[in-house]
Amino acid sequence: MQYRKMGSLEWEVSALGFGCMRLPARKFSLMGVDTSRSVKIIRSGIDQGINYVDTAWFYHLGESEKVLGQALQDGYRDKVKLVTKLPMILVRKTEDFDRFLKDQLVRLQTDCIDIYLFHAMNIGQFEKMKRLGLIDKMEEAKRQGRIRHIGFSFHDTQPVFRKIIDYYDWDMTQIQYNYMDTGIQATTDGLEYAHSKGIAVVIMEPIKGGTLANPPEKAMEVIRSSSSRHTPVDWALQFLWNRPEVATVLSGMGNQQMVDENCASADHSGVDSLNQEEEAVIARLAEIYRQKLLVPCTACGYCMPCPAGVNIPQNFAILNTISLETNRWRRWTTARGYKKLAASKDHFDREKSNGNASMCVDCGKCLEKCPQEIDIPVELVKTHAILGRQEAISKHYP
Repeated sequence: MQYRKMGSLEWEVSALGFGCMRLPARKFSLMGVDTSRSVKIIRSGIDQGINYVDTAWFYHLGESEKVLGQALQDGYRDKVKLVTKLPMILVRKTEDFDRFLKDQLVRLQTDCIDIYLFHAMNIGQFEKMKRLGLIDKMEEAKRQGRIRHIGFSFHDTQPVFRKIIDYYDWDMTQIQYNYMDTGIQATTDGLEYAHSKGIAVVIMEPIKGGTLANPPEKAMEVIRSSSSRHTPVDWALQFLWNRPEVATVLSGMGNQQMVDENCASADHSGVDSLNQEEEAVIARLAEIYRQKLLVPCTACGYCMPCPAGVNIPQNFAILNTISLETNRWRRWTTARGYKKLAASKDHFDREKSNGNASMCVDCGKCLEKCPQEIDIPVELVKTHAILGRQEAISKHYP
């Protein structure tokens, strides 16, 4: 495992961090975690050199923190920096800070969190943070020894990112960044700006919710023609590790193969390690993807569960996969996945959220939760028109 500077903090972080948002699921369950398998792969990652683990209140409907707490027993807690987040969307009053932090310490079976983040900060949550005096609560928790460092994860525009960065002497920030998303949210300028102030920058969504792991044929032709032998995932990860501003890259690993392959990638990572040809390959891959992507969903799951039972990420994943795929057979098999989703109350399972886009009732509950600020109800209407009524993509996405 390669290790890198963690901003201005006096410790080095593994190039690869373990994100606990996509842990192995129990059979026949959308959000439930397979505890045994999850503990095993988390510990395997730590045994291979990962020293940074990240979770949050919402992940797997609260099960992620509990499972991670179990995984860090038997001496594993001492081997890692533990990170979780204050669920800002649920905070209504100042006193909520202590309630959530207390519960998270219990879930994680620890008396101190190494880095505590304001979760999914945007302009609205930023104003709430100031109004409720939550920075003071963070500093109080730090004095009490319940947390060691203070940061925030981010989902908004670059001007908002700079405003938040300049507001406080942060220890770290967590941003969405990959070779397709260099110009949205924090952007490359924001990444460089945070780094210039000595703030550790942690990357989330490096594979864009799995999108970059399954390239369309046109992109695969570019990869195969390169003299460098990287897998699609490795190309995406090496792009990030090539940048000196990146402290660590979080990967939501759901099985042992992912852990082993990503740790192997991290082993040969480094700043300025890509040559001109490799950088040109990545630029070409980004161009191909951007021409095809319809809905900028990263499958983060913040919009779930849907009150109407719609599996929102799955619907968008099917739509985007079809738009990116040129192979007719794979397009057809992908489209079949939409037909397998429930189209009526007679067939859908609210607990498993297996509904297709037509089940959306436009309640708007998902809108305030989406970090990408996608107009989900509108996009679901388009999704059903294309996948359900077989209308042309060009009719809805000119």
